[in-house]
Amino acid sequence: MTLRKRMALVGALTLTAALALAGCSGGGSTASGGNTTVTISGAFTTAQGAAFQKDLTAWSKGKGITVKYSGSDNFQTSILTQVKGGQAPDIAIFPQPGVLKSLISQGMIPLDDLVDIKKVTSDEALGLPDIAKVNGKTYGLPYNINVKSLVWYNPKAFAAAGYTVPTTDAELMALQAKIIADGSGYPWCVGIASQGSDGWPMTDWFEEYVLRYGGLTQYNDWITHKLLFDSPLVKKAAAKVESMIFAPGAVNGGGKAIASTDFGAAGNNLFVSGGKAAGQCFMMRQGTFITGFFPQAIQDSVNSGSTADVNAFPLPTPAGAVTSGTLGGGDLVAAFKNNAAVKQVVSYLVGDFGTNGYDKTWTAALSPHNNYPESNYASPFQKIASKAVASAKVFGFDASDQMPGAVGAGTEWTNLTEWTAGSITLDQALKAIDASWPAN
Repeated sequence: MTLRKRMALVGALTLTAALALAGCSGGGSTASGGNTTVTISGAFTTAQGAAFQKDLTAWSKGKGITVKYSGSDNFQTSILTQVKGGQAPDIAIFPQPGVLKSLISQGMIPLDDLVDIKKVTSDEALGLPDIAKVNGKTYGLPYNINVKSLVWYNPKAFAAAGYTVPTTDAELMALQAKIIADGSGYPWCVGIASQGSDGWPMTDWFEEYVLRYGGLTQYNDWITHKLLFDSPLVKKAAAKVESMIFAPGAVNGGGKAIASTDFGAAGNNLFVSGGKAAGQCFMMRQGTFITGFFPQAIQDSVNSGSTADVNAFPLPTPAGAVTSGTLGGGDLVAAFKNNAAVKQVVSYLVGDFGTNGYDKTWTAALSPHNNYPESNYASPFQKIASKAVASAKVFGFDASDQMPGAVGAGTEWTNLTEWTAGSITLDQALKAIDASWPAN
């Protein structure tokens, strides 16, 4: 998830415990007692930052290393200022690959010089190791990922209506048709409004199917504009989206309602009864972070480790796709110093990070490693997401996060919102996005 998207989510996720964040960032130094201090800067703050610091403090005990993490809600600006002013932290954690890549020439150390890239990434999904690879060198690897290719549902509502969880796209579309025919409610809960960031949830819908219909190579070509928005592949992805959430009776209020409904509030109607009259809906495609937006009673149930009130299944891959894929985001570790202590910290961050408590405390956390022990996870949804990544052939890092900001956080959002609301056609939207692409 981008920093811009993260800002819409600050304070929404819940933890199993609240922690106090300790330490602030400065330049690398030698602390009292001979310990080497390693500084880390990132975009996550408050409870997530506290959980991150606590894990690293536990890991570093007895190693002669003191790790100090500093989080900033204004990370993108602050890291650019720090680096260009010669005050870079030892390690930085980037939610946006584009920002990371823009700083490669500013003293960033290839991770190839710090860790064995091939060994570290041997159990990661195709696509993850190459997010920040430039000219054959790896400048960033994920310590943490999130998964968006999940469909959330209310097991009690499914049971009451006699519905079963689909395992294929054909079964999903059949279930959608059955819900509409039954008149028991609406198949989908969808909102793409987001307090000044309207439209980003729709970019995720497109990305799901560009990745699957086009495969990783064409997906990456789309990110760099080698493949246009106004292309057969993107139109094919759009047609798939239209067949689902734009189908008559699929979403309460249709496209206009989707465009004006807050993405977080849309899922509330998973947990109402009363059918169409009450606005009841049965499924919601959204990321692992969405549980923090559910009603408090549902959040409490999630935090207890229960799947009785809400559960999730992987979004199935449609017929005609060239690959199965998982869409998501993550936080990339990059380094500005090369010394023994930094090597140890980077090695832990991109390897076994989370084994000292982070993944049990911050229950939205997910390791990028398919062989990561499930016993380190506290939430059943971490395990569901982990299995979705492991079973997919490729991992697609959020495309809009990697496009130029004027497009990925600008014209794509606005034009897809207008298309959703019915004020412009799909062709108009796609052509307008292409026309807005910055000149090289």
